[in-house]
Amino acid sequence: MTAASEEENDNKLSVWYYGEDKEVLGKAVLHLTAVEISLDVDADRDGIVEKNNPNKGSWKWGPDGHGAVLLVNCDSETSKWKRPDLQQNYISNESDLKDMTKMVLRTNGPTELPEGYRLIMYISQGDSERIRVYRSTYRGEGKGKWEKYPLLLSARALSQEVLYLGKEAETNFYVEGLQFADKGFDGLITINLSLFEPIGPGIPERPIFTDTVVLRVSPWIMTPNTLNPIEVYVCSTDDNNQFLRGMRSLVARSGYRLKICHEYMNRGDRWMQDEMEFGFVDSPHKQFPVVLDSPRDGCLVDFPYYELLGPDFGYVTREAHKREVNTLDSFGNLEVSPPVTVRGKSYPLGRIIIGVAFPIATQGRNMTQVVQDFLWAQKVQDPIALFSDWLCVGHVDEFLSFVPARDRKGFRLLLASPDAGYKLFRRLQKEGYGQSELFDGLKDEKPIPVDEILEDEVLRDQNNYVQSCIDWNRDVLKRELGLDEGDIIDLPILFKLVEIDQAMRAVAYYPDMVNMIVLGKNLGIPKPFGPIVKRRCALETEMCNLLEPLGLNCTFIDDFTSYHQLQGEVHCGSNVRREPFDFKWWNMVLDEI
Repeated sequence: MTAASEEENDNKLSVWYYGEDKEVLGKAVLHLTAVEISLDVDADRDGIVEKNNPNKGSWKWGPDGHGAVLLVNCDSETSKWKRPDLQQNYISNESDLKDMTKMVLRTNGPTELPEGYRLIMYISQGDSERIRVYRSTYRGEGKGKWEKYPLLLSARALSQEVLYLGKEAETNFYVEGLQFADKGFDGLITINLSLFEPIGPGIPERPIFTDTVVLRVSPWIMTPNTLNPIEVYVCSTDDNNQFLRGMRSLVARSGYRLKICHEYMNRGDRWMQDEMEFGFVDSPHKQFPVVLDSPRDGCLVDFPYYELLGPDFGYVTREAHKREVNTLDSFGNLEVSPPVTVRGKSYPLGRIIIGVAFPIATQGRNMTQVVQDFLWAQKVQDPIALFSDWLCVGHVDEFLSFVPARDRKGFRLLLASPDAGYKLFRRLQKEGYGQSELFDGLKDEKPIPVDEILEDEVLRDQNNYVQSCIDWNRDVLKRELGLDEGDIIDLPILFKLVEIDQAMRAVAYYPDMVNMIVLGKNLGIPKPFGPIVKRRCALETEMCNLLEPLGLNCTFIDDFTSYHQLQGEVHCGSNVRREPFDFKWWNMVLDEI
């Protein structure tokens, strides 16, 4: 005969033994302990922490994938005395919890675990440098009850016992990301929870049950020119009033916000594009912008940290191992394409583009390795390295840009083209405008007739070399972005070679029109001061003829003295924060990587 206890949570089963004459031969009490334990995360990426998802212990890319997402807590909940939240090992504001990934321990069982049994949560030594875990607890009683979030796991505590609450209960935990994916870290994090059983005196306890969850850190994602702008950043200096007037008018007409960094902050450094690059991080529960601060650290060095870092605005940087950095480390040398499909492979977030030395060069300038490692580790915008060391400054934005278009792939690649420049000037000469002058009316600048440019054989040879460099990059871009010739527009831009560091490198002969700012359908293009034909600059006319059929509006901004003569243009002197992609990065198909 068996008899179950009628007391709640007694969890006992009595067994009685009888002989043939129904006499009691003995009895035994069997203790039954059943405990349901589940460590849960949002493994199906819908913003809700579901119970015991069977896929929570692994991570898979794609629309049918699974695995939780973790944000790097790189914003600052305070605007005063700011620093990234990840630099402090406590939660000072409940709003900070939204930047973390919620994890829930669900239990169902007896009021207490059997004597000596323990629940232990733990992480690896490597992951302890990349995350922290906080536990939700309550203090006080009644109306005076409040929630606290003590630190549970960190680099100083790889494992901790977790309180078993008994019966049917839930305990909330919050996982804080500390590092982006990088060289040696693929972005995956594992958290374990084990139930340990005592064995006996002098014998270590053993795990009899383990539950595991896997999370991936959100990558830092760049935004291409085809996404809508939010705000535009420029610097104010003692000599760029003409440039600022043009930018104010363009931004106001386009309907966006203009943020001006004044001289007390920029200290004469006008190169807003070179100092930083805007991106964002994303998860099912939270999304916010993150600025990547370049290692160039000019006089704008304080701007990204002190002016941008704040609540729901993150900050990340990579410092070069060596103190020496070169101009290729500035972020005019960091661009991203619109979404593309290449030989059947989709890149719905586009592809990052950087400039380096020629692949077989034994000497030359390159973007610092720590930045390259960071960019490649993000995975979702698989970078392309172009040859840009042939330029004096060495930035990819000196010879390429992307603009939105209503047809084909939804954009056009714009490339600087000396061949297109010479073709235009030869046509002007044939039409009788050989004596029309470039730079006419510019103070302290010698006017140069079209005939003189076409007769200059040294300049022609220099531009043949430049064209060959651009053509090499053109072939790479066509192959790596899946482009046809119809997806590319050649802009009429000439260059000249100057000596720098005992090497001859190229600079724009007149304002480099490809170095433009893209604000939706409105383009802010460096005013080229080309030859006047029928009361209009022939270079401006040609640009309008090339771009206006795409539904774009061309505005030419005078940056000659304040930027062009310093080897930069409109794009170099501005920056644009854009709306993030609607596409969710975890839906990419990247299992093969």
